[in-house]
Amino acid sequence: MRPVALLGLLAFAVLAAPAPAQDSPGIIPAAPSDAPEKKPAVKHTAPAEKPAAIKPAAAAKKEEQKKASAAVEPPKSETVKSELAKSGPAKSEPTTDALAGVPRDERLTIQSALLWSGDFTGAANGEEPLLAAIKNYQKRSKAKITGTLTPAERTSLLAAAREHEQEFGWSVVADPATGARIGLPGKLTPLAREAARGTRWSSAHGEIQVETFRVRDAGLSALFEKEKKEPATRKVETSALRANDFSVAGMQGLKRFLVKAQMRDGETRGFTVLYDQAMEGIVAPVLGAMTNAYTPFPERSAPFAQPAKSVDYGTGLVISSQGHIVTDRKLTQGCQVIVATGLGDADRVAEDAENGLALLRVYGSRKLAPLPLSNAAPKAGEVTLVGIPDPKEQDGRKALTEIKARVTDGTAIELREPVPMAGFSGAAALDASGKFLGMAEMRNAVLASAGPAPPPLRLIPAPTIRAFLEARDVAPATQGGDVRASIVRIICVRK
Repeated sequence: MRPVALLGLLAFAVLAAPAPAQDSPGIIPAAPSDAPEKKPAVKHTAPAEKPAAIKPAAAAKKEEQKKASAAVEPPKSETVKSELAKSGPAKSEPTTDALAGVPRDERLTIQSALLWSGDFTGAANGEEPLLAAIKNYQKRSKAKITGTLTPAERTSLLAAAREHEQEFGWSVVADPATGARIGLPGKLTPLAREAARGTRWSSAHGEIQVETFRVRDAGLSALFEKEKKEPATRKVETSALRANDFSVAGMQGLKRFLVKAQMRDGETRGFTVLYDQAMEGIVAPVLGAMTNAYTPFPERSAPFAQPAKSVDYGTGLVISSQGHIVTDRKLTQGCQVIVATGLGDADRVAEDAENGLALLRVYGSRKLAPLPLSNAAPKAGEVTLVGIPDPKEQDGRKALTEIKARVTDGTAIELREPVPMAGFSGAAALDASGKFLGMAEMRNAVLASAGPAPPPLRLIPAPTIRAFLEARDVAPATQGGDVRASIVRIICVRK
């Protein structure tokens, strides 16, 4: 392992960079921000004038006043105290693509491996960062420095990265509470719990904590100032505020902390890392990886994280007039009490582990609107997911929410935009005409991987649900009204 000082420098160099804009299922070196960063005004020395050029007195006086004003103009943005800030502005001329012709997924994996190996340290001498990283790797490996990886070098690099991933239990997941994608060292942070504004992952005794957050209708600069001051024990060492993102780092009591956040369309998403100083040598290798893997508004999501909750919320579909309800099997596991909102307590009467289905039943005389099930297999195309989000997402209400998505191969569902999915486990998938196609099952991350992730949602087709019911002597409805009338919130209460 490299000296801690070098790893710390890498972590804070990454801290100063803008949030990545690429859509990667793994670890991505940060991309430069589209918005130009404001810089303090500096005094420039005017070029020597030709002797023959004699300016009028008024013009000369005006120019002197302009120079004086520029010399004393105060900075307009916070100074970033990091080594990256000293390197000066990046050159705008085009650079050589070090992985030209390499397939996208393999390219992302190589970038991840270079970050794990400690060779991705940012631009050097004006070189493109990825090219510089490859040269660093070749130099450290005592190979010929060409900037292009040979097949043998690529194999060795990727093998070392897999060892790092296994060592730390690395996985890239979608946070259902915020919609963001985040990379996590699972062996360092095995406990996952619901947090006030997102999800918290931590070690057994809290030496390391990672917490996501999502804030709506709050100004970025106001949130930036708040994060610097709260809690009161924070002492800021580095900070940067840009047009659409910010970062803050320093000490919080006896722990080190890092906060990164980005705003889009009036919504800010971010994460906070908090860890004991004594564990810096362990945390430093993954801090840069976590920072670069974090994508607040991903175009393509990863399998969902599954935080432990004492009270869990999901969506159920009424499928018979006798009170039968079908939902996601994982939602009903370990429940002491299951409640179908508006219908009362529910018993779990059957499950299908292979297809991820659970069958519930509520009792008592009431008027129900069973969901009509068809035998038609779903086709690829646009769909609408209809479910009931977690109460936190709608201020305690239980209103139906619709999310646009698409079915890609008959069962894989891809979201049109990254949105919080807490509470959507078991949601109904409808086609353009409002016809029920099946139930959406949220996929959870199991294996550590920085490679391409499968779609985060799987469609359980209507014919599969029908077969599950018929095998248990439950007669599903074949005709009915609006599917939305059959959707209910399911509440699971655990110990």
